[in-house]
Amino acid sequence: MKTDIKSFLPEELEREITAAGQPKYRAKQVFNWLHVKNAGDFSQMTNLPGDLIRVLDKNFYILPIKIKKKLVSSIDNTVKFLCEYDDGQTSEAVFMQYHYGNSLCISSQIGCKMGCAFCASTLAGFARNLRASEMLAQISVIEAAANSKISRVVLMGIGEPLDNFENVLRFLRLVSCPEGRNLSGRNITLSTCGIADKIYELAEYRLGITLAVSLHAPDNALRSRIMPVNRRWPLEEVIKAAKYYANKTGRRATYEYALIRGENDGADQARRLAGLLRGSLCHVNLIPVNEVKERGFKSAARQGVLAFAAELEKNGIAVTIRRSLGQDINAACGQLRREELQLADRCSPAHTRDGRSAQNL
Repeated sequence: MKTDIKSFLPEELEREITAAGQPKYRAKQVFNWLHVKNAGDFSQMTNLPGDLIRVLDKNFYILPIKIKKKLVSSIDNTVKFLCEYDDGQTSEAVFMQYHYGNSLCISSQIGCKMGCAFCASTLAGFARNLRASEMLAQISVIEAAANSKISRVVLMGIGEPLDNFENVLRFLRLVSCPEGRNLSGRNITLSTCGIADKIYELAEYRLGITLAVSLHAPDNALRSRIMPVNRRWPLEEVIKAAKYYANKTGRRATYEYALIRGENDGADQARRLAGLLRGSLCHVNLIPVNEVKERGFKSAARQGVLAFAAELEKNGIAVTIRRSLGQDINAACGQLRREELQLADRCSPAHTRDGRSAQNL
């Protein structure tokens, strides 16, 4: 069977190339074609000898990816992409323009298992993990479509990155590889709902990336109600793990807090959140929750967001308010994929639509 070559780390690719009787430097050439020049076919690798091209074509493949749908915000030029993979599955990515450069929010899974009550990503169910090569491909295909260089990457799209730990770790090592894209860890953010044991494991690699932990509540009762993961990893354990990450890496943790009107946006809740975080290397990123029609949650009013931020600052917690982008295109991940699946269901005879899962690949 052919192997996914773009997921190989440099040392793994070198072993494959030398095992085929080729000199080591050929591995560097192949890696450059894959990760710098973004070749989609071995025949494009024009400085390689014919016998090596034939070996590559016989034993390996470059996973294809295409843009199935593109939505452009008329408000702020944010662009939402629906990416399709070779098995017909789709995920979403969001391209955002800032004064400091272009950011891309990518997906790490197709669907999500976490079941957060306010999130659209989990509504369509979980299909499979994304490979490292498929995460990388989101960047290259969108750079080409936008005709713009991406300088920051955020793993905050569909899926829970730490639930796909090995593939995500491989992606992080590849995207930051000096011989490849060479993206600094300081320009990478990984967002997690709080899988504490994997936060500890990630810290040991000292990759220098920013860890963003979704809290969304100042107590376990509320957090368990809106985030089922809290029943396995309670608030205190998640914060303890995030503090360990900050101390181990020297990178302050970001705590994300989606403000839901009438649920978690009260002044007393702000004070309790401050009490949980006080004294640690961190800051809080407040996010007016994205309204998903199937969920029924309403975003906190602007004045409520400002009041919550002021209460945190009064209690010694650094805070920012995330600017809402792409509101006219539902830029929060999960909604476009769900709409696409619903359309496929309506257009296909019952029980015939291809819905292959990881077990079928």
